[in-house]
Formats: sequence, structure tokens, C-alpha cells
Amino acid sequence: MFIDRAKIYVRGGAGGPGCLSFRREKFIPKGGPDGGNGGRGGDVVFQVNPSVKTLYDVRFHPHIRAANGAPGEPNNRFGKDGKTLEVSVPPGTMIYTEEGELLADLFREGDRWIAARGGRGGRGNAAFLSNTNRAPYIRELGEPGEELTLILELKLIADVGLIGLPNAGKSTLLSVLSNANPKIASYPFTTIEPNLGAVVSERGFSFVVADLPGLIEGASSGTGLGDRFLKHAERNRLLIHLIDMGGVEGRDPAEDYRVIQKELSQYDTALADKTFLVVANKMDVTEAAENLKNFSRVTGIDPFPISAATGEGIRELKNHIIKTLEELPPVEITIPEKIIVHEDKRKFTLSREGDAFFVDGVYIRKIVQMTDFHLEASVRRCTDIMEKIGIFKALAEAGARDGDTVIVAGSFEFFYQAD
Repeated sequence: MFIDRAKIYVRGGAGGPGCLSFRREKFIPKGGPDGGNGGRGGDVVFQVNPSVKTLYDVRFHPHIRAANGAPGEPNNRFGKDGKTLEVSVPPGTMIYTEEGELLADLFREGDRWIAARGGRGGRGNAAFLSNTNRAPYIRELGEPGEELTLILELKLIADVGLIGLPNAGKSTLLSVLSNANPKIASYPFTTIEPNLGAVVSERGFSFVVADLPGLIEGASSGTGLGDRFLKHAERNRLLIHLIDMGGVEGRDPAEDYRVIQKELSQYDTALADKTFLVVANKMDVTEAAENLKNFSRVTGIDPFPISAATGEGIRELKNHIIKTLEELPPVEITIPEKIIVHEDKRKFTLSREGDAFFVDGVYIRKIVQMTDFHLEASVRRCTDIMEKIGIFKALAEAGARDGDTVIVAGSFEFFYQAD
């Protein structure tokens, strides 16, 4: 099944918690703290694998989570880092946020992008040892990994794209040009998903051909299947517009040409500017020769005459495609440059609802998530940090009174008390 779009949820592994431990050995009465740090959580990484052709696997396994880091251990032993989870995607995979912002465009073999980073491991009590605190009874929990929802969209990477109205003979042409075996039948929309085929010439030049289905009048606005597959033509170096010159179904070849060109322009003006090769198929039909003359007269174009059914002109067409591709530059992929604005990590927001105050921010949320609230020293450290970054001062200025509820980062709740 050809899947070219998927909505997924990714989450990096959480860091392992630090260890709370004191050295206890015979003849060493004051061994001191020896709790090791937790391991870092694993990352989720998308990597291009040419053997993968669709987004089938990620579409039907949309929850992707990397491994967590292992907890720290006594004797200053650090926890093991979580294993990086590598997700294989086909060349041409574009990754967006839910809001439509392009994050990555993976189109070459070996391209990789870190989608969700794992959280750092929590520090064990050995890391809190100082001259003023010789027996720290404190540790950190692991930092949660990044998590987000992503939209993956595939745009096929092929040298040549075959376009045309249904029953123009695209699948038949693909089968005689390449090693592909697409489904071929005499009814509209036989091909309901793109087919790829590799072509190798006598002198070793190779290229990939894609049969793009579903183009009819109105395709650019959603009629038929065209709006799903027109996007795949954006990355073809050469487009072959196949015309049913035999007029087998009573169609006018010149009108067929006009319809497809109009749909391409309406979908994306850049498509109409691509290098085109107009090919007249079904030249074995009796009316084809006369139709070809009329077509050239009306459009001013001299198509390349072939018959995919009998093989007439196929060798010449293949050589012409190779010659054209040798003169064309590779498709340029440009990713919009993202401007990164660095803000003060200690910045927080404060809001009020009745007698309750809500505090949130990137830094304080991380502190709360890594605080072990079962340990008095850990809670005290958390409140000290809140004091240093100005949360208590902001609460006082906002009119907080003794007994008011304060909820920090959605999870740490306490009653405000002015000192």
C-alpha cells in the first residue's frame, strides 16, 4: 500500500533518576555520598533509507518512543544511556509541525534529523557534595524527553514523471520502459497509487520513472486523485505528458493536453515551467496519424510519436529521455532558514484565577519535573530556585496573600505564605 502522509507522535526517552546512596564499608565509617547520575534518555532520529518506499510503517505505528535512561547506582556508577531509536523513512520525506511549519526535508540517502531529544539524567547525591554540605540527602529525577506531534509527507524522488489523463497508457509505457509491473486495464483510474520503475540503458545510464495517477479536469482542486499525487511531480527533473493520440474514447488530444497543462498551472506555477516532453501514444490506431497533424496545428507542438502497446518508438524515446536528463541539472531542494531567538531560560508566566495563581515556564517546569518531592532537601532546593528567579517576588506584586494556592508547572502545588 502506498502511503504518502502520516501524523505521528514522537517522544524522546526520559533521563534516568540519580541515585541517593552513602558509602558503607567496613573500616570506612565516613565514606560519604556515592550516588551516581542517571543515564541520558535516547533520541528519536529519522533517517533516509532508499529501500523504504512509503510511510506505511510510521502511519500504522504512530507512537514512537525512545528508550529511557537507566537509574544511577551506588559506588558512583552512572546509569546507562537510553538507546537512540532510528526510524527509517523514504527519500523525499518532509516533516512538518501540526501548524504547517517545515522542520526537515530528508531527500538524500543518509540524511538524518533528530526529531525528539532524550532528557538528561538526574544527578545523584554525590554530585551535590560541597564544603558546606558533606552529606547531601538529595538527588534529581531524570528530565523528561522532548515530545511533539509531527506531520510526515512524502514527495517521490524520481527523474521522470509520467502525467496524462486516465487511459492515456502511462502504466503500459512504464512497463515497457522499465522493470516495473504495474496493473494495466482499460478502465479509468486503474492506477490509484504512483508506480516507480528503474530504467538502465545499454551504456549503463540509469534513471527512475514515476507513473503519477489520477489527473483529470479539476484535479488541482481535489477532483479525482490528482490533488494527492500532483505534489510528487514537483521533484521530477523531467515531465512526460502522455497524450492518447488515437482518441480511443472519443477524446480530443489537443483538449486533453490543455486540461492537464491547466491543472498543473493551477496547482503550482512552477510545475508548468518544468522541462516537458510531449509524447503521442497509441500511434498504432488508425485515426492517430490524422489526429497528430491536427494536434500540431492547434498547439504548435510536435509530439514524440510512440506506441507503448507495439513497442514502436520506445527505443528512440528512451534515448531521447537520457539525452535530455544528461543536460538537466539536479532538482534543487531549499529549506527555509529558521531564525532562532534565544530567550532568557528563566523567564516565566504568572496568571491568576480567583485565589489560585498559576506559574509556568520552560526552566521552572524542568526544575519541577526533576525534583523528588519525597525528599525535603530536594523540595527546599526547588523553592530556593523559585526565589532566585523572582517567582515569590512576582506573586507578592500580583497581590498573593497567605493561604492562596500556587500551582507551578501544572503539578507542584503549595499554599503561599509571605515571609
